[in-house]
Amino acid sequence: MCNVQPPTNRDVWLAISGDPLPSEAATAWAATPDSGAVVSFLGVARDHSIDRDGVTALEYEAYEDQVLRVFTELTNEARIRWAEIKRVAILHRIGVLAVGDTAVVVVVSSPHRDAAFEAARFCIDTLKVTAPIWKREDWSGGSDWGLDAEAIQSAATEDAVNQVSRQVDSTKKRTQNVAS
Repeated sequence: MCNVQPPTNRDVWLAISGDPLPSEAATAWAATPDSGAVVSFLGVARDHSIDRDGVTALEYEAYEDQVLRVFTELTNEARIRWAEIKRVAILHRIGVLAVGDTAVVVVVSSPHRDAAFEAARFCIDTLKVTAPIWKREDWSGGSDWGLDAEAIQSAATEDAVNQVSRQVDSTKKRTQNVAS
């Protein structure tokens, strides 16, 4: 587990902790003199999930060394996609959480809101499918672990896929024009 204190000499704050996450400190840390936007996302344990009411607790486990590696890759990818972002904080809780406890904090600062919103959304959405973090839900009828993780899609890969898709569409249009 990491000491969940803001860094003093970097623009990235990544941590996993069994202690409550310092969301207010992360938001304050992300604010810089040249940032006109600070977007904070808090993922909070709730009392239900899809098709399941009565959730009483969540438990998170993580492959900690790999989680921090994934968080680093994620942050690097966000900086490629939104070069203007200033600071990024990604903090995740492990251990047992009660309903209402904060499980994850993502904070991004930027000179303008669009980049901050988009980068923060990318970070949380990508974290959920790529980081080796496992969640168990306890509810009135039992408990269950969710086990998913995928690779981070780089902007270059997405650009290549989009380019191929555009080429296929262009070829289809030419073929349709020749046929008509």
